[in-house]
Amino acid sequence: MATPTDPAARSLAPVMAYAFAPVHKRALGIAFGLTFGLLIALLTVLHVVVLEGQGPELSLLAQFFYGYDITWRGVAVGFFWGFITGFVGGWFLGFLRNLFTAIWIFSVRTKAELSQPFLDHI
Repeated sequence: MATPTDPAARSLAPVMAYAFAPVHKRALGIAFGLTFGLLIALLTVLHVVVLEGQGPELSLLAQFFYGYDITWRGVAVGFFWGFITGFVGGWFLGFLRNLFTAIWIFSVRTKAELSQPFLDHI
């Protein structure tokens, strides 16, 4: 059993704290938003410049993104809505990861405390 004076336990503690650290939800949301927004904008530019009516049917995105069409204005609108959608998805993913990690850590700590003999806490 590792004790706090054990060098291996002292070197492992910061690593474990880093591994289970909460995810920054806003940063993850911005990263997902930028990625998704740029993806939609680049696909729209590719569709406008190179494919010109061929390729995947991007006009169906207008059903979900208000104001989107396959034009140069649609590039900006697609980036905006893609960023909003990606941000919400990334933030929610970070929230769920933090929530489930906290629940898991709480359950592991509770099981560890309950596995000790009761009178050891007195």
